[in-house]
Amino acid sequence: MKTVRRIDIGEGKNRSLSGWLILSLFIFYFHPSYAWNYDSQAQTTTHSAQIRVGADFNKKWNNGLRLNISEDLRSDVYNSVSGPAFRTSFTTLSLGYLPIEYVKFDIGYTLKITNRDTTAVNKLLRHRAFASVTGIYRTNYMKISLRERALMEARTDSINPLEKCRYNWQLRSKIGAEFIIPGKPVKPYAWVEVINTLNAPEYQQKNGHQFISQVRTQAGAKWRITKLSSFDFYYRFTYGYDRDINITKSKGYIQLTEETLYQHAIGVAYNLDW
Repeated sequence: MKTVRRIDIGEGKNRSLSGWLILSLFIFYFHPSYAWNYDSQAQTTTHSAQIRVGADFNKKWNNGLRLNISEDLRSDVYNSVSGPAFRTSFTTLSLGYLPIEYVKFDIGYTLKITNRDTTAVNKLLRHRAFASVTGIYRTNYMKISLRERALMEARTDSINPLEKCRYNWQLRSKIGAEFIIPGKPVKPYAWVEVINTLNAPEYQQKNGHQFISQVRTQAGAKWRITKLSSFDFYYRFTYGYDRDINITKSKGYIQLTEETLYQHAIGVAYNLDW
């Protein structure tokens, strides 16, 4: 007696699609990437120590809206390459919204002013825009948060688009925890943030891919001095990695400099909530 096996054509298609999906993922993750052969390669390492001071002003409404204005000033007290100097000022205006207690959305703008040996305003200024979503989980003794932020930094000076992007996009992933001590005005906290490039130019990419440009970690304590105001004392360590590209005319010569940063920072910020 013959046995007849019915073939489900739809099932076969699904298996075929699944097979192609698995193969595509395998090729994407495990296939060796093309790497540029640069005419010249160099490496630089910078060690620095910073002092940072800042202020945060937060306005909260009962409908879940949050308005924040902040200022952050950073100065190197030690730099193994360029010596001590004022480095950067960040002025930020952002608007947040909490539709429920577990989720927060933010959009904002930052004016970044850097210290460079020039009087050209377009070389000193950078404009940042960002949007983020934060997941929040609270207990009686702890608040845990996970934030994903897309950030775009725009520059207005003259650039070579093969070397740098006029609009530099980044993805910033941050996880943190804040601890509540009942009856005490101090809240210790810690967080870690990973910054990944999203649109680095082709020559700047690492093995043909975008790359992690910074890993930052911070530990500190918020000390409430009145019902509305507090101080934030913290220590931050930053590991930075960048790939500086120099291309001569007609792509005749391509130079790569891999730049590594080890930065320690001690800071204090004043916070006002009303």
